[in-house]
Amino acid sequence: MRKVDPARYRAKRRNVMNAAAPLFAARGLDGTSTTEIRRAAGISSGALFHYFPNKRAILVALLTDEGGDNAERIAAARAHDDPWTALLELVEHLAAPSASPVAAGLVMEGLRQARRDPELAEALEADSSCELETLTHLVSRAAREGRADPVLSAEATAIWIQTLVGALFLRAATEPGFDAAAHIRELRSLLVRVVGGTEVRGAGPARPRG
Repeated sequence: MRKVDPARYRAKRRNVMNAAAPLFAARGLDGTSTTEIRRAAGISSGALFHYFPNKRAILVALLTDEGGDNAERIAAARAHDDPWTALLELVEHLAAPSASPVAAGLVMEGLRQARRDPELAEALEADSSCELETLTHLVSRAAREGRADPVLSAEATAIWIQTLVGALFLRAATEPGFDAAAHIRELRSLLVRVVGGTEVRGAGPARPRG
């Protein structure tokens, strides 16, 4: 039996995902055929189904960041010496894909499909819960260590941060001329102002509100 090279297998799956992403973003899952995906990927039907059982599986892999670095970035954020810096960096990482029309379109399609696909909804909820738990952890740590002074509880603050990041994708998908970079900078400034951290590493604890 021929031995499968894991790295090559992952690369082939990623090629299919990269080919399918703009199609799903523009036409949705229902409006995209497997023929269009295999042609965009430059592979045969047999090869496509070797890597994915159906087009839905490709969408799920894209939406759950298969082969991406979200899991690594989340783990690194939790282990960071400075929770405030880690929080800002993680928020920017999570918001960065809003600059891509493809990513924004995929998020919107994922939300549409999740309404009628409980398994997909569960997978997206698991990812969302992991991000929320990490954001809550970082806000809580930053507050305990005097690096932040949130006006709400750590969990409520994290929920609002996650909501604002999600809103960037909605605006990116619906607003012509959306400037993701500018809005991500504004989001960072908002966090500094409202959560009460400091931009300067080693600048000491956040000043009490008064």
